[in-house]
Amino acid sequence: MPSPDQPCYIGIDLGTSGCRGISIDAHGRILAHSSHSLPSSCSPHPLWAEQSPKAWWQATCQVIKDLLAATPEHHSTAIAVDGTSSTLLLTDDRGQPLTPGLMYNDQRAQDEALELAELAPPDSAVHSPSSSLAKLLWLGKHFSLDNNRALHQSEWITACLNQDFTQGDENNCLKLGYDPIQRQWPGWIRQLPIPTSVLPMVQPVGTLISTIDRSAAEETGLPVDCQIYSGTTDSTAAALAAGLNQIGDALTSLGSTLVCKILSEQPVFDAKYGVYSHRIGDRWLVGGASNSGGSVLRQYFSDTELDILSQRINPHRSLCLNYYPLPRTGERFPISNPYLAPRLTPVVKDKARFLQAILEGISNIEKTAYARLHSLGTPYPERILSSGGGAKNHTWMQMRERILGIPVQLALHQQAAFGAAKIARQMMSK
Repeated sequence: MPSPDQPCYIGIDLGTSGCRGISIDAHGRILAHSSHSLPSSCSPHPLWAEQSPKAWWQATCQVIKDLLAATPEHHSTAIAVDGTSSTLLLTDDRGQPLTPGLMYNDQRAQDEALELAELAPPDSAVHSPSSSLAKLLWLGKHFSLDNNRALHQSEWITACLNQDFTQGDENNCLKLGYDPIQRQWPGWIRQLPIPTSVLPMVQPVGTLISTIDRSAAEETGLPVDCQIYSGTTDSTAAALAAGLNQIGDALTSLGSTLVCKILSEQPVFDAKYGVYSHRIGDRWLVGGASNSGGSVLRQYFSDTELDILSQRINPHRSLCLNYYPLPRTGERFPISNPYLAPRLTPVVKDKARFLQAILEGISNIEKTAYARLHSLGTPYPERILSSGGGAKNHTWMQMRERILGIPVQLALHQQAAFGAAKIARQMMSK
């Protein structure tokens, strides 16, 4: 039986619907996991999406307590946190929230995005109304930014653990305008009506910030020597959890949308296609997201139908119907065309064949996506790991492997919290 001094490492993943946590041992084996739901985002006005930061902290504390209760023979040595990209709040200099959390899909900063279009470089990640910087500009018009702090969801939770509300991480700050190549805030950002003091001091992912604050240790139950490491975004943590470790390893997330990421030696930025790069050590995770994906399947099939009809599909033969499945008009990647209409004709009356045609269409989009990334400067995938609900469909996995012409495998771990725990463990072992 492990001694109480045997280390374990905690990863916390904050999403829109809940907080999840995983504790792993020194060999990366999962010791415990926990999850607690969060109140749904509220929309007090059109295009708005907000959550309570205090609800994030309460859920985080409960998850940590669950993990500690499940691992009494281990010593929780380190913790790292990931959260939804571009979810931002404003705090005072003591870390007290002055605003709700403006969620990743909050679109209120329409006018501010237009202002940024005139100033920010074309390939910057700040041009969307949902970007952190557009939100911060909006906040600056409604709240004082002087002597206050702008922090992303996981940055604020990390700060609650060590009471240092000045620190950010390179991955979260990408959509706040941070330059991850030069590793500094760019000069053009000083032309905006925001004080530089409101911006975080940015650290690489997995940087040791400090040991836990005593009051946070008392509230969570973590030991007073637990070390706090800078975290990342949820999608980057999910890629780390999946098992990407070699240049050319790729991850396809088959969720509501189709997200393709690949590990590269060089960064790639192309705002036209929504392609950005997150720095992980001395390598880069490059990716883009199509509007196609599981949301199209949900328009036509139930879970039961998907299971039954998939069994009638021969994944080694193609219908060649050239579908481009979209939930509605408009595509961003690998084709950039806001007017691209869904292509689901010729109509197939047999539901199994119709499902096959849609799955083939999404698979062809995936193939085009990796070809697009390759044309922009990434390696072509050596293998593709798969996560999300669609990865459970064995027929689709076989179909994708045939169409892509490279090995397609299940992700090592599906939960982003494992990736956050991996950050804490890897950094502690250096």
